[in-house]
Amino acid sequence: MLNNPTTEKLRAMRLIGMLKALENQDTVPDVDKLSFSERFGLIVDNEYTERQNRALSKRLISARLKQEACLEDINFKAVRNLDKRLLTQLASCQWVQEGLAVLITGKTGTGKTYVACALANKACRAGFTSLYVRAPRLFHDITVSKINNTYTKFLARLARLDVLLIDDFALIPLSEEHCRDMLEIIDDRCNKKSTVIISQLPVDTWHQTMINATLADAILDRVVNNSYRLNLTGPTMRDPKNTDKSE
Repeated sequence: MLNNPTTEKLRAMRLIGMLKALENQDTVPDVDKLSFSERFGLIVDNEYTERQNRALSKRLISARLKQEACLEDINFKAVRNLDKRLLTQLASCQWVQEGLAVLITGKTGTGKTYVACALANKACRAGFTSLYVRAPRLFHDITVSKINNTYTKFLARLARLDVLLIDDFALIPLSEEHCRDMLEIIDDRCNKKSTVIISQLPVDTWHQTMINATLADAILDRVVNNSYRLNLTGPTMRDPKNTDKSE
């Protein structure tokens, strides 16, 4: 048994993983046959795992993903034009390291958001930061930041994210102000940080949803030319007969 001073010191230093490992070693069969270095190695491994799990939990909470999704649960049986080879490639998170975009389009209910959240979940597990936000909420938050004189700070926070997911993009026309804001966001991220854009509209129609054609050219040039594309088809996955437990 550990004495109280040792226990309190481990708690004070927040070495919870080491504390748990020490407390549990009495239950390990033949633990006395292990050398000091072997037992200490197990203790350090437990602390490392504990910290990694806490960091992952924090990243997932901060990401605010709309759905609890993972790539392993994606339903490839449904006829919706899902490229399994491409998703396997994206699972490596090389696209995040290279600061590339992923554009996911398709009719409502085809599982676009699920796939996007699954990619973000994988990125979080690989150690990257993510954030999910719907386009209307994003532009609302930008407006509030301008009122509060925190616009620059708000943009800087977005720019630091390894993966930014923007859902429901271009559902309504983008005003000139929204186009300027979108350009600021995309320009900060181009070739440096990854952006996932989810939309019901095909990519080739995005330009006409933006009021300012010049700004639209600038935005799409930075996104489209540095992206992977997934165009989902088929019936809605919200109908039980079209899906199983996964999407």
